[in-house]
Parts: sequence; C-alpha cells; structure tokens
Amino acid sequence: MNCSYHIRNRVSMICIAPHKCKCLRKLCVECKFEHEVDTQNHIVSIDKFQEMVVEKLKDYNLDETSVIIKQRIHFDSMISQTEIMLKKIWEQLQISIKSIYTTIERRNKLFMNILNENTYIANSSYSDLETLIQLLDKESLKNWNIYLMKLERMKVWWGQEIIAFNEKLRKEMNNMMSSNNYYDQFQSIQQNELLNQVYASKEDLLEVLISLKDIDKSLFQQIIEMLRKEKVTDCLEFLQKDFDHNLQQYYICYTKQKNQSNTGEDINRFVGIIKKIHTHDFNINNYSLECYNEYREDLIGKIQKNEIILEFFKFLVHLTSIDRRFIQCGSNSLNLLVQMKVDLREQSFQNIQIAGTSLIGGNFVRCNLNGSIFENVDISGMNLNGAQLMSCNWKNIKINLMQRFDGHTSAVRSICFSPDGTTLASGSWDNSISLWKVQNMQQIIKLQGHTGWVYSVCFSPDGHTLASGSDDKSITLWNVKTGQEKEKLVGHGGIVYSVCFSPDGGTLASGSTDMSIILWNVKTGQQKSKLDGHKGWVYSICFSPNGSTLASGSEDCCIILWDMRTGKKKQKLSGHSSWIYSICFSPNGTTLASGSRDLTICLWHVQSGQLQFKLTGHKESVLSVSFSPDSKTLVSGSGDNSIYVWDVQKGLKKARLFGHDSMVYSVQISPDGITLASGSADKSIGLWDISAGRQNVNLDGAQDIALSVCFSPNGTTLASGCDDNSIRLWDVKTGQQKAKLDGHSSWVSSICYSPDGTTLASGINDGSICLWDVKTGQQKAKLDGHNDCVNSICYSPDGTTLASGSYDNSIRLWDVKTGQKAKLDGHEGRVYSICFSPNGTILASGSWDKTIRLWDVKTGQQKAELDSHSSTVYSVKFSPDGSTLASGGGDLIGSNDYSIRLWDITTGQQKAKLDGHSSYVYSLNFSPDGTILASGSDDKFIRLWDVKTGQEKAKLEGHVSSVYSICFSPDGATLASVSLDKSIYFWDVKINNQYQTIFSQFKKPPQLDQILQKVSTNFMIQNISKQPIFQANGAMIFNSQFLNQYNIDLRILFQQKGGLILDNQIEYKKN
Repeated sequence: MNCSYHIRNRVSMICIAPHKCKCLRKLCVECKFEHEVDTQNHIVSIDKFQEMVVEKLKDYNLDETSVIIKQRIHFDSMISQTEIMLKKIWEQLQISIKSIYTTIERRNKLFMNILNENTYIANSSYSDLETLIQLLDKESLKNWNIYLMKLERMKVWWGQEIIAFNEKLRKEMNNMMSSNNYYDQFQSIQQNELLNQVYASKEDLLEVLISLKDIDKSLFQQIIEMLRKEKVTDCLEFLQKDFDHNLQQYYICYTKQKNQSNTGEDINRFVGIIKKIHTHDFNINNYSLECYNEYREDLIGKIQKNEIILEFFKFLVHLTSIDRRFIQCGSNSLNLLVQMKVDLREQSFQNIQIAGTSLIGGNFVRCNLNGSIFENVDISGMNLNGAQLMSCNWKNIKINLMQRFDGHTSAVRSICFSPDGTTLASGSWDNSISLWKVQNMQQIIKLQGHTGWVYSVCFSPDGHTLASGSDDKSITLWNVKTGQEKEKLVGHGGIVYSVCFSPDGGTLASGSTDMSIILWNVKTGQQKSKLDGHKGWVYSICFSPNGSTLASGSEDCCIILWDMRTGKKKQKLSGHSSWIYSICFSPNGTTLASGSRDLTICLWHVQSGQLQFKLTGHKESVLSVSFSPDSKTLVSGSGDNSIYVWDVQKGLKKARLFGHDSMVYSVQISPDGITLASGSADKSIGLWDISAGRQNVNLDGAQDIALSVCFSPNGTTLASGCDDNSIRLWDVKTGQQKAKLDGHSSWVSSICYSPDGTTLASGINDGSICLWDVKTGQQKAKLDGHNDCVNSICYSPDGTTLASGSYDNSIRLWDVKTGQKAKLDGHEGRVYSICFSPNGTILASGSWDKTIRLWDVKTGQQKAELDSHSSTVYSVKFSPDGSTLASGGGDLIGSNDYSIRLWDITTGQQKAKLDGHSSYVYSLNFSPDGTILASGSDDKFIRLWDVKTGQEKAKLEGHVSSVYSICFSPDGATLASVSLDKSIYFWDVKINNQYQTIFSQFKKPPQLDQILQKVSTNFMIQNISKQPIFQANGAMIFNSQFLNQYNIDLRILFQQKGGLILDNQIEYKKN
C-alpha cells in the first residue's frame, strides 16, 4: 500500500503515539520527518508493530489459546446452571405452594363431607365429632390463617426479589458495557456479587439448622428406617406426593410411642427443612474447600455443642445411601462432623455415598462402611482400624500416605520424573537403574551397565535420553525407549555424584568427588569445558530455568553460581556451616534452595545472592531438595527418615511426612505438582499425593512434644505435660482439647493426678512443682526445693504426700497441705522415675546410676537396693497388688541392656527378664488388674506383656519416633501414649470379639483361626495430632476396590497398614 500523502512511497511504518496524528498512523519514509511526534519512541516498522501486537495479545491472554475462551465457556456454563437452578427453585416452590393449598382443600373437604354425611350430628361417629370440634378450636383456625398470611407474604416477597434481581442485573450489565476496559470487567465478573444473587432466595444455612430446635432427634432415625423399608430412591417425591397418606401410619405410631402432642408439627417442620437443604448451596458446593474456611469455622463455633444439629448431620449422611440428590450435603455434613471431632466410632455407615470432600483425620474405628461409595474424597489420616470395608467402591481417592514400591536390592540414591510425568527413573546402589510407569508403578525396564553404585539420574528435556552418574567414575547416556546405552562419558577422576541437563538439552553438567564440574556436548559426547573452583567434593549441580547459570554445592560449604556463557564464577554464596548435599532452582528462576549437613535449608534470592530464609526442622542432614512446578512449595528429604513440605513464600513448614524406614536420599515433585516421589536407603521408592492431607481449619492437636501423660481417676480426661510450658487436658472420648493450663516457667516433664482427681501436680524442668485446681484451671501452690529438672512425680495412694525425683540426684517427699518436705539422698545420678507402692509404705526409685532403690516412706530410710541393670533405669512401676516391681532402661552408649526386669518386693530378687525392645525403655505401666505390663520405648514401639508368663502379647505400631510416656485408663480398656513425633495415641487393649460376628456373614472357612491370628485387635482408637496418620489395622476388606487418581490399587496400602484382604479366602453364605 502506498502513502496517502506521498503517493510514490510505500507505507513502511506505524505511529503508535497516544494522540490522533496529522498523517493518521500509516507512514512512509518522508512522513517520518514531517510527523510531529517523538519518532524514536512512537514510530515503529510494520513488522515490529505486528510483533508488538502479537506479544500484547499473549500478555493479555487474548490469543486463540488463552483462558478467555475457557472463561467464556465457564460463564456460559454458569448461566446455564443458574437457569437450571432457578427452574429447580421455581419447581420446588410450585410443589410447596400446591402442597399447602392441597392440604387446606383436603381439610375443608373433610369438614364438609362429615357435615353432608351426618345431617343429624348425634348420629355421627366419635372420630367425626372430634374432627368437627377442631373447628371450634381458635388455635386451629388461627393456624390456617397463619398459613394463608405466610403464602401472601411469600407472594409479595418473591415479586420484590425478582424486581430487585432484574434491576441489579441491568445495572451491572450497563456498567460493564459502558466501560472501555471490557477485558478487566470480564476478568472480575466471576467474583462479582451478581452471581451470588442466585442464592438470595435461600435461607442462611445456620437459620435452617437452628429451625431444628425442639425436634426430637430420634425422629431422624425413624424417617431413615421408613425410607429404607419403603425402598425409596426419591425422598422428596415420596414425602411431597400425597404427604398425608405416606406418613399417616408413621405419624400415629410415632405419636403413641412418644406420647407427644406436637409430633405432627415436628414432622411437618422437618420435611420443610429437608426441602430447604435440597436446594441450598450446602447441597451444591464442596464446603471443605479453602474458600469456605472462614464461614465453616464460624458455623462450627455456633453449632458444635448442638446435639440436634449434629444428629441431623448424621441423618444427611445416611440419606446419601437412599437418595443420590443429597450426596453433596451428606458429604459436607460428614466433613463437618469430622472437623468437630464428633465421636463416630463403632457406628454403621453402610451404603453411604460420599463425594467431593475431605475426611482428613476422621476417626471411623470399627465402623461399618460396607457398600460405601467414595468419589474424590481425601482420606489422609483416616483411622479405619477394625472397620468393615466389604463391597466398597472408592475412586479418585486422595491420601498423603506413602505408597511403597520395592524393586531395588540396595539403597535408592536418586529418582527423577520424565518431563511428561509418565515415567520415573530410579538409580540405586545395586548398580542398576529402573524405569517405572507412574500410573501403576510397574517396572518398564531395568538398565544395567554401571560397575559401581548409581548416584544420580536425570532425564533430558525432551524425555528421550536418561543420564546417570556412578561410583565407577563414568556417566552413561541411555535411550529411554529402547533401554540401550547410547554413550559412555569418561573424564572424572572420582565418583560422579550429580548430573544435570541444560534446559535446551544440548549440554550435560556433572559434579564429582574430584572437586570438578565437567560440561559435556550431548550430541557428540565430547567434553566442552571443565569448571574448577570448589575445594571439596561437588555433591550437587543444577541449571537455572533459562540455562544462563549453573549452581553447584560442595563439601567446602559453599555454593558457586557459574556463568554458562563465559564459564566463569558469577557469585559465591556462603551461609551453611557444613557440606551442601543438594541444590535446586525454583522453576520461576528467582530462588535457589540448598540442603546441608548442618540440618538446614537455605533459600537464596538468585539475582541479589541474598539469603531469604533459613529453614530448620530436620534432625539429620538434608540430603535432597525439590521445588513444585509453581515454585510455591519446596520438599526436602533427610537422614532423619522424614520428608518436610515447606511454604517457600513464608519460609514455614507445611507438613512432615513419614513412611520410609531409613534416610531419604532423593525427593522430586512431578511436573503436574500432584505427586511426590522419594528414594530411600530402605531400598524402596515412595509415592505421595501432596495435594492431599491439607488441613483447611485449625484442628486441636498436640502442637508440641508431650513428655508425660496421666488419666484422671474417672477416666474421662487425659492430661499431657508439654515442652511448650503447658499442660493440656483432653476429652478421652472425642480427642478434643478441654483446657490448657499455662503459667509454667519451663517445660513440663511429669504430671500426676491426685487420687480424688481434684488436683493435678506438674514437675517442671526448672526444678519447681506446681499444683493445679482441675475444676478452675488455676494454680493452687508452687513447691520449690529441687535445683534441677523434676523428671518424675507421684501421689501417695491416700493423696496426702507427693513424691518427686530430680536431675539433682535427690528425692523429696512433700506434705500436700503444708508444703513441708523431706529429702531422700542416696542415688549417685539423676533420678528418672519414682513410684509409691499400693499401700503407700514403700517408694521405689530408678536412676542414672543403674540402681533401683526402695525407701521406707515413714522413716525416709533406704530399705533395699536392687542391682541388675547394666544401664540407666528410666522407669519403675509397682503392680496393683504391690507384690511386683517392674523396671526398664537403657543407655545411648556403652550398654545394650534394653530389658525389662520384674522384681519380687518381698525378697528383692529378680523374678523375670523381658527382652524385646531394641532401644531404651522410657515408660512402664501395669493394667489395673495387674495381668498386663505395657512398655514404651525409644524404638518407637509399645509392647504388651503377659505378667504371669513373661511373654509378649502384642506389639503396638504407629508412632514414628520415641515413645516417652504411657498410661492405662482406670478401666484398663485403653492405653494412652505420647511420643517425640508430637502425637498422643489412645490404644484399644481390651479383647474384642467383633471378628466372630463379622465372619458369621460368610461360610466358615477352615483357615478362620489362621486369618484371625493375622488380625490385631489392639489398635489405635484415637489420635491427637496435627498430622494424623492413616490407619487400617484390623480392617476387614472383601470384594472392594480402592483407587487413587492414577487408578493405583490402594488395597496394597491398606494391607501394609494392617488391613486384612479376605478375597479368595472366604465367600458369602448362600441363602
């Protein structure tokens, strides 16, 4: 096209100045000089202009692949959904109004029929006469008038709402259309109040729930039974169609049963509430989502103690087994019940259908979940111990528990996802590399060729090549498709610890124990250059996302950033005090993470080189770090066997994952950000769903380490002494925190209830003892005398004396009323444990000096010294009859004596020696009947011993760290334990015959006894923890499927957690 002003010249430039130009905007060469604008900034070539427009379209997401099309589709969908929902509301309103008028007409017709049929009233039946008398009841007529008034108000209100809604819609659309910035308006329209008007006609959920007031809660179960008996699938149709006919017989039966005059009103009101719930947002959206956090917490605070509402939630859960249209409100109800820690144990939830919700931490011990259907449910931390899981269909299940896969014969040193996330590579110290299909974790191929341990594996950006670095000092390039070796790169003089491809795939970097980094040309296999600068082994290397920088972490405690264009050092980052094992760039390139032997993780700002955060928490070296694709989350694997999940923006820990039995060498998040893979020294690969298990509300939990626990004498409360200087009181039934006693000056090492339960004594790390009024939560007294940690305290059976043992090597006896004391000296080391005999005449003490001493309480003199342990005695405990003393201990170094000894108090002789623990025994406790001795150990296990035979009865597994304290409940049915893992567990230790009942449903198999022997009935029934762990011990699984989002069969996981898979072992009885 030629210029309009200079005909011979072609248009070659465009003016982009923000004003109307004299020569318009199409310019030729001559126009450029005549144009009255800043030519340098406002005149560009046509090609440049076209590029700028295309880029701007991309920036504003207006290109054909942008989100605008998706948003338009989404908006169209929302309008369609709104239309459907409004239609549904209108239909329900029509039905409701019609039902009311029909009822009125029927009642009127009834009166007229009676009058027409009985021209002489004296000849009418008593029932007809009673009906006519109702006409004389002013209250009855008043009720009809109220109905009519309500209908009139509804008509007016509905008209006003429609007018207001239309006016609001008109204004919003006018505002949007009058704006020049259409795109910004479109971006915010989903958050606009306009769409929320759809729900304006619905009552607030809280108001609906409060209207349940005074309804007899047994009505809920009666209606569920009626619906099941009638085999109803549409409860609304059943209740609304011929309401009087359907509920007449039930109404009569229920009225007689309850002898209440207002039962009919209850039923009418209840049915109305069901109708409201059906069309409410509560039955449309997932209330476990983060966007509902504030509303949900506010709702829980208002309804948590309302038993009628809680029972109504259970009704809605059961209703899902009858009517699919109530699945979402039933799912939301179950979520709220779990969040409120309502006791759901040992209840039947047969055939329930739950979808799109979170049941994190739900306690379903011994529940009947047979026939249940779960879809897209987060079951992280659920307790399914002893549950019935027969004919279940659970799909798209989320769980943050590790799925373990074995395939290597030695430590898994490195793992790496392929770029498309479908394949996982693992390198092992068994000299091999395995490729796994992520969807089902089936091994695709095993790559063998290295003659030494494989330390590192890395996929090329196109996913066609895998590089591996080995102990044999070589690097191998593998063809992923064929599994064949493509190239062997030799050049390092030591172990190749790390390999990494550049983002363009043209260069491979390798770090070695020879302190060098080599850059290789991937195409030719030739060495391009060698980077020297570290003074120690190079453990880890990583390219920046744009490929301009290479970071390296070394034994010399430093990180070096290398300029890939020049091969020179750009920057040196110093902040760690020991070896740097792992480094990783965030995908957005702004942050570099480094994990070190100094137990910390550093987050560095790449551009400035400044340290942003130093993350602490791991107890051993940080061996691996990896970012999520959105750069917001970091995961770290450590020598402490754990994985931490971190919030990068806040520098805070989000979660701690346990599953491996040994150090975690390698971690990586999948490209879609959903799955975390881990490789461990325990020879296994772990897969975790890190999108699961996220708590959306603040749940009660043992936030800090509890060092001691004690049941109240009535068994309803458990007290725990914590290292946050507090005592917490827990409801044994629900696991909810009842109270928190603050005021200690240091951590609480020991606690003990007085025999009457009115006072709680606490021993403090600073040497003091506090006495607390349990009822008021106020401190009654403070006893000073020790000059070091009070590690053990114990009330005498009559409650008049309190004994305390301390790190100052002494024992003191305190008069509870006067506070006066006596001092018992004799131990040559710290006193770790003391215990009164049941008759109160003897006090036993265990010490660091490896001795047990028996003291005469009356005289304060030592009666006997029991020597047999070859290490520290951490715990002593009298049997309930006072004839036996149990002792346990162990040392960190020097002795392998982790035994428990039983002593005859009369003779002072050892009666038995119980071996089984592999580390020191911290706590002992006899069952109230004296038949069982429980022991808690540093080996993470609790063992139950038969006192009479000395044989181990059970081994309780669940804690992932040292068990510090254990205590039997007064009835002997429950054992409480606290651990270094910051959790409190309640264990069922009573004999339970539920399995005999369950097996009655099946043909009795000849191997029944063998099956039952595999099932442990001593399992955890309550878990107080911020991170509850999934449990399935003793769960009975038959003819069921449990699949996660990758269609991986979770039955293997259930079996690993103690579940019993009964398929192919038993069959149903034939009627």
